[in-house]
Amino acid sequence: MPATGDGRASAAAARFGTADAAETARRAGTGTSTPTTAAAGRTAAGRPVAQRAKGAADTGAPGRSAHPEGAREPAPIPHPRTTSPERGEPSDQAPYRLLVIADGDTEDLSLIESLVAESGARVELHRAEGIEEAAALLAPVPMAVRRNRSRPVDFNCVLLDLAAPAHGPHGGHAVDEHFPSDGLDGLRELRRRAPHVALVVLTDAAGAELGAAAVAAGAQDFLVKRETDGPLLARALRYAVERKRADESQRRLVEAELRGQENARLQRHLLPTPLLDGAGLAFTRRYRPGRRRALLGGDFYDAVRTDDGTVHVVIGDVCGHGPDEAALGVALRIAWRTLVFAGLTGQELLTTLQHVLEHERRSDEIFATLCMLVLVPGPGATDAAPADGTAPSGTADGLPVETARLFLAGHPAPLLLGPEGPPRLLPADQAGPALGLLPCDDGLAAWPAVELDLQPGWSLLLYTDGLVEGRVGAGSRRLGQDGLIELIADHHATGLTRGRLVDSALAEVEELNGGSLTDDVAVLLLERNPVPALMG
Repeated sequence: MPATGDGRASAAAARFGTADAAETARRAGTGTSTPTTAAAGRTAAGRPVAQRAKGAADTGAPGRSAHPEGAREPAPIPHPRTTSPERGEPSDQAPYRLLVIADGDTEDLSLIESLVAESGARVELHRAEGIEEAAALLAPVPMAVRRNRSRPVDFNCVLLDLAAPAHGPHGGHAVDEHFPSDGLDGLRELRRRAPHVALVVLTDAAGAELGAAAVAAGAQDFLVKRETDGPLLARALRYAVERKRADESQRRLVEAELRGQENARLQRHLLPTPLLDGAGLAFTRRYRPGRRRALLGGDFYDAVRTDDGTVHVVIGDVCGHGPDEAALGVALRIAWRTLVFAGLTGQELLTTLQHVLEHERRSDEIFATLCMLVLVPGPGATDAAPADGTAPSGTADGLPVETARLFLAGHPAPLLLGPEGPPRLLPADQAGPALGLLPCDDGLAAWPAVELDLQPGWSLLLYTDGLVEGRVGAGSRRLGQDGLIELIADHHATGLTRGRLVDSALAEVEELNGGSLTDDVAVLLLERNPVPALMG
């Protein structure tokens, strides 16, 4: 649209930040108007058919005579160059690529070209006749095909005339007397075949309700023919692109949240449910993976009671912190429970478990440490007290002394807590190597049992090394097992038991570390309890 001298063209250009704004403003003071026209002509489908003209024609102001031929013009006053490049010079901002889907009406296309020219924005106009042709231009090109052809045009937005033919997958839409078309068939087909593109629809003056229905069906905005000017078109296109980008961000966020919820449910179900019915044990467990936003790490644990009354407890740690290590920990835990119920224990069980590790690990450098405890029901646990009131054999003060077998495979020894005296580490001098470090078929890897007598009122704290490898203060000093003994003794002396004891100890370990622990942590606390088993 030619400049009228009332500032409309310069204001529109300045609003959209084009390179023409500075030139228009500079010439405004000299009385020079700059007409703007759209370059005419069309090429093949999908190629540019109109751009804003790069040149301009200047006319002399009234009352000013033209300079005679050969006369020298006065030199202009120099000004600092602080504006955008002159018209015709390249700009850093890429042109706005718009695909117009029209029905072949030259009048409508001329209207769109004039609106683009009036908008003041750098718009590269492309045209497609019908949805089929547009979908072919908008479809992503496979990488293998892309190497053998020129780079496809990446369109910023699509302007769909609702009067354009909606050539569907069957070559056209037959008119159904019982289900007449609502005028949005082309829109739905384009949304189905190119869901990633921002879309603005164009309607007639009588189709404002149809435009609103198009927005409800997936378009980002709608415009009414003959009621739209250049700035309104530019604003609608930019709004459509930003709204589409926001919709895509929201969609990805919702998908990520759903995936996170699914992963959380999956990881929760991968954590074990101890089977200790009838064991008479209070069982407290705490599990904190080192990976951020994860619910499952490389540490694993389990506890089951078999039909003969024996209680089997395991806690282990797969080296590493990633999802592969977490999956391997789950595989070892499930294999351990299966082997226990199959009647295996001790050396035979650990040898088989190492074979599982060797077949499931992704590299030979992966190993796992493990602590296994077997509580054997002794005769004092089931025999009735003698009629004379004396304590039966294998008892202390009338309460049974229990027997346990401890197996260590490169794992920290548990802590034994009693009603009297400080906690102490169970013996670890017969500990065997971690699973996966040495071959076990030739006898190089062995895990002998350590026999234990557990006095009445005992408690056992089993843990992974992430609990003792936390730092103490800002230096390099680690908590270690000695620090853990002292810390547990202080909390146990205050009368804390079960979950309160474990939680308070974990809180102090993290406080000493200056924040959350970076390694996976699993903690189990078993306490002999005369009432039915409790889970904490």
